[in-house]
Amino acid sequence: MKVAVGSTSDSKLRATRAVFARIDPKAEVQAVPVESLVSDQPVSDGETIAGALHRARASRKIAHADLGVGIEGGVHPDTHGVWMCAWVAIVDRQGREGLGCGMRLRLPDWIARRALSREPVGAIVDRFLGQQEAHEALGVIGLLTRRLVDRQAALEQALLAALAPFLSEEMYGQEPESSGRKQEQGDQQQQENHEDHLLP
Repeated sequence: MKVAVGSTSDSKLRATRAVFARIDPKAEVQAVPVESLVSDQPVSDGETIAGALHRARASRKIAHADLGVGIEGGVHPDTHGVWMCAWVAIVDRQGREGLGCGMRLRLPDWIARRALSREPVGAIVDRFLGQQEAHEALGVIGLLTRRLVDRQAALEQALLAALAPFLSEEMYGQEPESSGRKQEQGDQQQQENHEDHLLP
């Protein structure tokens, strides 16, 4: 399986390789530098998803891959605050698409204000910690959870969520027959066969 990731970000590549290694140890994950066609700091779920979808479609096409993966981090304001979340889009050769997001984390007001003004959250983290590329290893989620969760772990969650329609394809069409119902039908048939056997 060839998987193209629309990014050269080290944390995005690590997360993608970790997830696909669990699905197919022989999977080849390739970095494909593509633009998201959205702002450096998306400020809504809609904008973030659009960026992830473009990365996934473009990278798969460029690399002639089986799957294209797009990962885009963005913020989204609502009545409870401003939330940080990474969205993942996965597309295949047939045009099927999977979407998923990872942990949603409410940002402190001072970070939220700067993010809504289109300052990238990663840059805010780097400047706060005084370390270049600190956001790659730690991310804002690692900063705010005191390293209990890092960026890669959050991205792996989002990747697995986006893979769900591919991993459980039968569940995303018509409602499948439940295992419990199949067992009930089997028990009923067994009872009927038993009763037929008892009849003279």
